[in-house]
Order: sequence, then structure tokens, then C-alpha cells
Amino acid sequence: MTTILSNSNYRPCVLWFTGLSGAGKSTTAAVLQTLLNELGCRTYLLDGDVLRQGLCKDLGFSEADRAENLRRVGEVARLMVDAGLLVICATISPFEKTRRELRARFPSGEFIEVFIDAPLAVCEARDPKGLYRKAREGKITQFTGIDSAYDRPAEAELHLRTDQLDVTQGVEQIISFLKSNHYLINPQP
Repeated sequence: MTTILSNSNYRPCVLWFTGLSGAGKSTTAAVLQTLLNELGCRTYLLDGDVLRQGLCKDLGFSEADRAENLRRVGEVARLMVDAGLLVICATISPFEKTRRELRARFPSGEFIEVFIDAPLAVCEARDPKGLYRKAREGKITQFTGIDSAYDRPAEAELHLRTDQLDVTQGVEQIISFLKSNHYLINPQP
């Protein structure tokens, strides 16, 4: 498809954040979006929690429903990239097979996988929504990292250890990657 928005300072793409609940995907994505906007990029943040309340509210957490959830999110992201946006997707995206399928939907170079990584124990300690506690108590089933698998990415372009980096350091690594790989061509601070 033809890019609709014309720009000279960035190349449209999707930054697909994957990682366990509590790893820092949404936090990192929000800070990154603010910085990219300051640099003159047109961005959109697709957050998995928000999408589960609207676009994907009819889906559960079976493997098939998770795959459909990500298919929908991926399709929206692809349309936004086609429209000239730099899209940030923050979803757990637990299955390697599904992430490979998502990557294949984008032209070469338009899908950048970012593994937001923190050990399960760190994610459980953070647990901002109390979900791990509920999963451990059996109140939530099919919870990624507890009774549903998470496939660690094999092809991620970026791997951020959020138990070793603060948010600013992680965002700086993403910006550095975008600059060195010519996604940010002429950023305007």
C-alpha cells in the first residue's frame, strides 16, 4: 500500500512490544511515544489492555482467542503504518508462532520486535493490577507466565531487561536503534 502521510524525519513502522504482564511494556511505550512526538514523529500507541476493552472485548484467553486478538491488533497496526504512522504496540503476545505470523503481514523492515524482559519474580513483585496474585489463588486461569506459556522471542530486534534498566535507559536504546537503522532520519527536537 501507499503511505498516505508524507514525512521527512521518520520511516513508518511498528514497534511490537512483547513481554510478561508487569515487565514494563505500557510504561516504556508511553514514554517512547512522548519522546517520538517531541521529535516530530506521528505516532499511535496500541495498548493491549485498552484494546481488550473495545476492539477485542469479545475474546477470551484461549490460545485461539489470543491469536485472534493479536491478528486484529496487527491488522490495525499495519493499516496505521500504511497511513504513515510510527505505531507502538504494547501487548503480551505470548506465542512465537503468532509473532512470526504478525511479522509476515508487514513489508520487510516495517515490523520491529522489542522484547520487554523482566524475570517472572520481578513481574510478580511489581504486579500493578494484582493479576499474578489472582492467578496464584486460582481466581484467574490461562494467565501468561503462571498457567499459560510465554515463548521468549527468538527474532527480537531489541531486548530490554527492565530489571536492569530504568525506563529512560530503555527508551534511549530504542531511539538509538531507530536512528542507526534509519527509521529516524531527521528528528526535529
